[in-house]
Amino acid sequence: MKRLLLTLAMAAAAHAAAQTSIKPGLWELNNKVRTGNAQTDQAVSAALSQLAALPPAQRAQMEAMMAQNGISMPKAGGDGGLTLTACVTPEMAARKELPLNQQGKCTSTQQPVAGGMNVSFTCTNPASSGTGQIRFNGDQAYTMTMNVINNSGAGPQNATVESTGRWLGDTCPARPK
Repeated sequence: MKRLLLTLAMAAAAHAAAQTSIKPGLWELNNKVRTGNAQTDQAVSAALSQLAALPPAQRAQMEAMMAQNGISMPKAGGDGGLTLTACVTPEMAARKELPLNQQGKCTSTQQPVAGGMNVSFTCTNPASSGTGQIRFNGDQAYTMTMNVINNSGAGPQNATVESTGRWLGDTCPARPK
């Protein structure tokens, strides 16, 4: 469940950066995942809570892995959301890329519309697809809603991912070597 949640959030954020100019530096990404199924939503909330309660060795390992990719350890919000920070290098900003290292093979399409774009994507590992809308507030913020279908596991799982991203500043924490 934790991997599903992180994958959905990262896929959504990666598509948000696809077709606009974004500022390099430190970004805060906020994601809320809603499935429409009370039991699944509770499981997602429980998975988020477990992130905060990881044993110290496991937490250190996860933090180190994420830090190598310029991403902070996700934090669970009281509203069922997931917040993390990510570093966008000048090179990444030029490519309009967030540092999420999404796994699997993905294809996406973007259709520019007033104030943003409509997007769709299909990925493997985990098998997922989705459609959504992204609205930009200059090069320092965006909002996004994605309808995602995860096809891994016991059958398709539908979710709505609501995301916001905001630029925090020019400076990113040093990455471990």
